[in-house]
Amino acid sequence: MDLKKFRLLVTPTSYAKNDPRLKTELERQFGEVIYNPTGKPLTSEEVASLLPGIDGYIAGLDCIDSRALQHADKLKVIARYGVGVDAVDLEVAKKMGIVVTNTPGANSASVAELAVALILTLARQLSPAFSATRAGQWPRLSGITLENKYVALIGLGAIGKQTALRLKGFGCHLMAYDPYPDQKFAAEHQIDLDEMNVILEKADFVSLHLPLMPQTKNLVNRQFLSQMKRGAYLINTARGELVDEDALLEALKSGHLAGAALDALIQEPPDPNSELLSFPGVISTPHLGAQTDGAVNQMGWMAYEDCLAVLQGKPPLHPVQ
Repeated sequence: MDLKKFRLLVTPTSYAKNDPRLKTELERQFGEVIYNPTGKPLTSEEVASLLPGIDGYIAGLDCIDSRALQHADKLKVIARYGVGVDAVDLEVAKKMGIVVTNTPGANSASVAELAVALILTLARQLSPAFSATRAGQWPRLSGITLENKYVALIGLGAIGKQTALRLKGFGCHLMAYDPYPDQKFAAEHQIDLDEMNVILEKADFVSLHLPLMPQTKNLVNRQFLSQMKRGAYLINTARGELVDEDALLEALKSGHLAGAALDALIQEPPDPNSELLSFPGVISTPHLGAQTDGAVNQMGWMAYEDCLAVLQGKPPLHPVQ
């Protein structure tokens, strides 16, 4: 099949950042490759303006809703660069005969490493320590050790498992809730599986590792937060929509939670005047869990290979539907 007749849209801003061979291969294979002109995830309107005449779409965190897809007159595949497909209208894509793929497992280690880094940053008050030292101060900030503390993983899928493996060396007690738990993995690694309310009551740190679905949206609401141990910390390296941010701010203001670390927010980028992000005890990062050399390269090649397969009339390795 002559791939030179196909036009490809590539929107992840870090695509081929660490491996220029990927960009070279794309441009060698396809007739025309169009890259993200904005340097950020695309809105529905921006996607709609770029889709006409496009055959293959390697997609970042763009909003690919029904309005955008109405302009997909030739589209055969959306190869999602990452795991989550919550921004893609899967039902409409299916009706239009558009194959949707993702890159499962590619960023698991990188996101897990960030989750552990955020836990340590909260535990040792590293953020205020950095700021104070830069300002010429020398405060005696008191942190807490992870040894013998209880860490709850909400979600024990690929990222949750990788997070657990990295935390084992700190001597903490690992607990997890997952609607479909891997009993064998939990037993092998001394992870206590239990109902969510049980582990929330005991955990010093609660780390979120669930996908965004209708049943997980606003999972971390007032009831969830009230069940957490007083003085505990919340870490979110999953999706911002898992957390009711107003409820989280209330829990922090009341002193019920000691702090939170958020790599994902409902509004990205956030309002610079956000009360939540300016609250003491809250640290935030710009959704960079998957932004490492290893994850970026693996996601890039996996998305490319599945996009290529579909356009060649072959089955993709990682179909979502």
